[in-house]
Amino acid sequence: MIGGIPFGYLLVKLTTGKDVRAAGSGNIGATNVLRTTGRGVAVATLLLDIAKGYGAVWLAAWLTNDSAVWTSAAALAVMAGHAFPIFLGFKGGKAVASFIGAFLYLTPLPLIAVMLVLLWSWLRRGNLGGIDSRAATFPLGVWMILHPSIYVFLASLIAGAFIVVRHRENIDRLRGGTENVFSWKRKR
Repeated sequence: MIGGIPFGYLLVKLTTGKDVRAAGSGNIGATNVLRTTGRGVAVATLLLDIAKGYGAVWLAAWLTNDSAVWTSAAALAVMAGHAFPIFLGFKGGKAVASFIGAFLYLTPLPLIAVMLVLLWSWLRRGNLGGIDSRAATFPLGVWMILHPSIYVFLASLIAGAFIVVRHRENIDRLRGGTENVFSWKRKR
């Protein structure tokens, strides 16, 4: 249920009165909020979506004495809740920010390593073209850096695959050369 809190939708509705799903990509995540509403609301959306990912896993850890089974399940559940929010008819975002928050709690070192590589790629290329390969290699990083329990490793594997699947249209556009270049500047 925590993952289903549609912060992008709520913030855009509160600040503009509009439905963010009616513009841009139709997603409720920070990237579409940036494209349709502006930088401040997008940053707030990003931070709140990261916080809900972190908070869901933290809560599971607190309630279960840091059980690897339940914290791993919480990480996947918060991502699924964001991507398919019950409050918006199961049409949500791509779950990257909730993934970041969840795995920031569950596997912080591998996540930071992957994020640094992604940041480097973004700064060099101006787009997130490598998000599919970074998400796909995330489980390898988790295994190499942490040697975690099977539950944490499986959660990282499923989460990486989930991110790739949620970005399949972006990946197709990248291959076709039609994907928009990400920019923090608002289009006029």
